[in-house]
Amino acid sequence: MACTLFFLVPAAVKLVFRMYSVEQQKTTPRFISQTEYAKALRPLLPAAAFAPDPSKLLILLINLGIVGLGWAIAAHLDRWPAYWLWLYLPLTIIMANSVVALLFTSHDLMHGSVWRSRRWNYPISFLGLTLLWMPPTLWKVIHNRVHHSTTNSLDDPDRNYLSSQPATWGKWIQDAFVPSNTVSKLGLLLGMLSAWGVHGFRNLTSVIFFNHKHANYVPAPFVVSRRDQRWILGEVLVMLGLHLGILSYLQFDPIKLILAYFLPIGLGYAGVMAYIYTNHMLSPLTEVNDPLLNSVSLHVPPLLDLLHCNFSYHAEHHIFPSLNSNYYPQVRALLAEHYPERMGYTLGARAAWRFLLTTPRHYQDATTFTDASGQLTAACQMNPVMESLECSASKT
Repeated sequence: MACTLFFLVPAAVKLVFRMYSVEQQKTTPRFISQTEYAKALRPLLPAAAFAPDPSKLLILLINLGIVGLGWAIAAHLDRWPAYWLWLYLPLTIIMANSVVALLFTSHDLMHGSVWRSRRWNYPISFLGLTLLWMPPTLWKVIHNRVHHSTTNSLDDPDRNYLSSQPATWGKWIQDAFVPSNTVSKLGLLLGMLSAWGVHGFRNLTSVIFFNHKHANYVPAPFVVSRRDQRWILGEVLVMLGLHLGILSYLQFDPIKLILAYFLPIGLGYAGVMAYIYTNHMLSPLTEVNDPLLNSVSLHVPPLLDLLHCNFSYHAEHHIFPSLNSNYYPQVRALLAEHYPERMGYTLGARAAWRFLLTTPRHYQDATTFTDASGQLTAACQMNPVMESLECSASKT
């Protein structure tokens, strides 16, 4: 009996200590890394969630077809009476949605959640990203490799500018056109239509002409290999040729170009940025890549989730980048069950945009926004856990 107790008592003490440690982890505010979330949640998801979903490829091809059909119809607009041209506008809007869908399906394709054939993924993603002027080689570096490993940290090229960074043309553009409490209505409108293009141009020129850590007009410079640099340049030139081919097909006719090229692309960019502005630009900077603290997921109408491959589930995507996006709602449900105290990462789309339009956009510090003058300040949109971390840090 004494011998049995000799073995059982230490085991019981260890069990109690382990249970206490788990409870302490749940109640003590701390950063949780992306890998830690993934390790905890992956066994709770079905194997099918991690299998490729070729149906997204069909969605991509359908949207390419919609855009092509729009151009085919637009080629004959010179035969339409002027008073009937407005009938093309619904197709313009449908084409704009296709531009949004092309980015999001190509995004999933590049993450390997659609089809895991390198031979076919590259040319298909190239076609999907052409209207976005985004070379797939650049996307793989800046998004898959850099952004996902450094999310909303000082090294993330997709973060806001710091107030301490020099007043470059890139920073001026953010001041003038990105949603904030200082942007004008005209600036916001122009920014929505062009911000995606500016984002691409800024990063393209950074790696093609400089390709070093001292290109100070980007929020966080990054470097690509010589091989990737050559591929990026070649891809841009081919995309330029394709765009010129489209313009030529539309006979450089102003009406055709406005209705079937500039408006669909501009409105598509606006749709893309309506999501992207909310992904991380509301959130604090973090040293640890904690997706529930440095990312925001939106609540949007189910139809938008259907059309845009659940892109509103952005924090969930950052936990499982290569997950079939159909399973992101299941990931959110698991997060609510296992991390209920961290569910402040979800916002309604209107609430997220209200926050964007009532706060400055530069980081004064990790949890504070300021404007170009440094006179206006506001706290970042913080998960309650982040607020607890801030309080703990201030006490120490």
